[in-house]
Amino acid sequence: MAQAHGKARPARKESVFGERFAVFAECLLTGVWIAVACLGVVTWPAAFAAGARHLRRRTVHESGGWREFVADFRTALRGGWAVGLAGWAAAGAVWVDVLAARAGIPGGPFAGAVGLFALIGLVVTVLRAAAVWTPGDAWRRLLADSARRTVRDPAGSFLVVCGPAVVALSAWFVPPLAVPVLGAVAAAAVAVEERYRNR
Repeated sequence: MAQAHGKARPARKESVFGERFAVFAECLLTGVWIAVACLGVVTWPAAFAAGARHLRRRTVHESGGWREFVADFRTALRGGWAVGLAGWAAAGAVWVDVLAARAGIPGGPFAGAVGLFALIGLVVTVLRAAAVWTPGDAWRRLLADSARRTVRDPAGSFLVVCGPAVVALSAWFVPPLAVPVLGAVAAAAVAVEERYRNR
């Protein structure tokens, strides 16, 4: 035995595959947490902010679990609920534009297209703001900075758009998959923001 000779065995280092799989599993678990937190309808920005912060802690090997997620969610909700409400109002306005386009109203298709692109830009802006949120940050400032990054970093914004698209496809083919995939959306936003910061 190693201890009988006065030598302790070194701690086994986690393999690269094991580390990546652990992060992937954490993303799926975080997706479930985000889905539960989104049940309040207007709580989705705060849910993604808490999920993104949890994943950032995971990538730097800091401890944190469900309790820390809930604490972050409650903090982010203080201003995040208004952002969520505004997001749903924008979605409603776009839906009206789409109905106008389908009804054949003059200018309806153009208004519908503009509204749809604006809604996509709004979702990307909120997700990028949520990806860098920390307790004490004001949502108004986060969104203003995020809007600038959304325009200045079109490649990163396109990658963020792919996240909700994957969720939509997952919900279309296998609805239960849309829940854990929400964690991958948060992870994508975090990765895009890290990429932008390191540029």
